[in-house]
Amino acid sequence: QVQLVESGGGLVQAGGSLRLSCAASGLSFSWYTMGWFRQAPGKEREFVAGALSRGTNTLYADSVKGRFTISGPNAENTGFLQMNSLKPEDTAVYYCAVDVRRLGVSRRDNEYDYWGQGTQVTVSS
Repeated sequence: QVQLVESGGGLVQAGGSLRLSCAASGLSFSWYTMGWFRQAPGKEREFVAGALSRGTNTLYADSVKGRFTISGPNAENTGFLQMNSLKPEDTAVYYCAVDVRRLGVSRRDNEYDYWGQGTQVTVSS
């Protein structure tokens, strides 16, 4: 059974940094995509960043490009999202997700097969 566990969320002031982790277990695939999404209150879930296994083929939402960096998933099936220069509008629940059917990074959440429980990120002004 595939399980994704996020960690690293919290409260930070604007301009600060956080590093999210996503540990995946139960995966039997050598190649898959790990994506990060977020959902703010009253808004739809949106794509943040994604990468193919070993951190190749990265893709970012325009709103985070230059501030966020995705790494992994590594050989231990753990991925990271380094978030710098955080803004209040980055406040949301952040989810990691895995797509095992495609070898490219999709921005569509319905193309991901497994999801974590989410971790709250709050950026104060």
